[in-house]
Amino acid sequence: MTQEELFKKIIAHTKEYGFIFPSSEIYDGLAAVYDYGQLGSLLKNNIREYWWKSMVQLHENIIGIDSAIFMHPTIWKASGHVDAFNDPLIDNKDSKKRYRADVLIEEHLAKIEDKINKEVEKATKRFGEIFNREMFISTNPRVVEYRNKFNAVKTRFSKALNNNDLNDLKNIIEEEGIVCPVSGTHNWTDVRQFNLMFSTQMGSITEDSGTIYLRPETAQGIFVNFLNVYKTGRMKIPFGIAQTGKAFRNEIVARQFIFRMREFEQMEMQYFVKPGEEMKWFNYWKEFRKKWHLSLGIPEAKFRFHDHEKIAHYANAATDIEFEFPFGFKELEGIHSRTDFDLSQHQKFSGKKLQYFDNETNESYVPYVIETSIGLDRMFLAVLSFAYNEEKLEDGSERIVLRIPPVLAPIKIAVLPLVKRDNMPEKAYEIMNVLKFDFMCQYDEKDTIGRRYRRQDAIGTPYCITIDQQTFEDNTVTIRERDTMKQVRVLISKISEIVNEKLNLKNILNLNK
Repeated sequence: MTQEELFKKIIAHTKEYGFIFPSSEIYDGLAAVYDYGQLGSLLKNNIREYWWKSMVQLHENIIGIDSAIFMHPTIWKASGHVDAFNDPLIDNKDSKKRYRADVLIEEHLAKIEDKINKEVEKATKRFGEIFNREMFISTNPRVVEYRNKFNAVKTRFSKALNNNDLNDLKNIIEEEGIVCPVSGTHNWTDVRQFNLMFSTQMGSITEDSGTIYLRPETAQGIFVNFLNVYKTGRMKIPFGIAQTGKAFRNEIVARQFIFRMREFEQMEMQYFVKPGEEMKWFNYWKEFRKKWHLSLGIPEAKFRFHDHEKIAHYANAATDIEFEFPFGFKELEGIHSRTDFDLSQHQKFSGKKLQYFDNETNESYVPYVIETSIGLDRMFLAVLSFAYNEEKLEDGSERIVLRIPPVLAPIKIAVLPLVKRDNMPEKAYEIMNVLKFDFMCQYDEKDTIGRRYRRQDAIGTPYCITIDQQTFEDNTVTIRERDTMKQVRVLISKISEIVNEKLNLKNILNLNK
């Protein structure tokens, strides 16, 4: 099965089992907008809560806020979004499709990297244990040619991005023979910038109303509340402000399911530090956030750091945590050292003093900021991409199982009477009515027990509790574990203890070990 086929199956699975639906589907949908269904909303809430607890509940110097989506329009002038929040876009004249020029070049570079990796893989198989990878990469003529090509294009690409040289971006695309994925031609328009913010009007009469924007990020709501939080929370540097919430971008090239949407949710934390100490905290949060991802049991090989070729106007260091989606390694989370740009800009445009007074040194200064920003929808897709498995069992049968980390699973326990008689449904409800105060539970009595197990596997439920005749004799049930499919009998009174052991945040989120 190719990665493209896998991705299509994941998308189909999310709809079939109530994770994600196309928005406004009965009206033929709305491009790049999706609704989260009964299971998707639970999984999304669990991811959000897991992030919130790790950032806010477990850090005494980080607090959370919930700022408004609508904000004063001058905020976006101060932040640079009005003038600089653009994507370089290019159209193919034959297919009439529009693309981001930088993404086309990045994908071209990735293909060159793939060629290098394939040569290395072939040589590894050919030479076995005596294979010297570093020597091969530095001496093999074909690999050296690929590497030189990669470095030349990458250097030129980085320079064009940093200089905002749209003409050279087009030249790179043409000279490298990059074609439209749809038409297969390189009949391109010029590259031009497109602002991504949605604008609307505030006021009852259009003529008298003012233009405001749907926020393209949640960070600015944190910065404009810096003074409020600092004073009312009696915060001491270093401290952080966290927020989750909706953001909106008029993505012209929205694609890859929920990876890139026009309406999405962010989980951000801005960490305010003393100037001069920003790199220490930048490196700290890089490692901390990587540990957070690994705490979910997803293999380290699925992640990598990617330093930015073009650093944003507000930053002095930036890196991405990338995840290997079915369509390749893509940005999942960004860690940025934003310097004092944001607070200084808002201080300038608002006329309000946004400074921190350090009692120990008796000085005032504008703090520097380290940002961690992760897309909740992208994290959702990363979890599903990792979790989706098609397995062939020893008896020759097959099952689809979502190996969602138990702490994130939408349903924690399925309660199943073996049959719909002999008071088993009543006993099952009795047990579930106790468990549901601590866990999200689901009752199911339709079809054979085997089919019900398969349904729960397909939605990622880590535990199934089966009530049978023996339950009435010794107060035990069968508990089945999703990943191993092992079944053991346990006392009803022990169910909570067994499940809680898997979900104990003291074990999972102890990231400072």
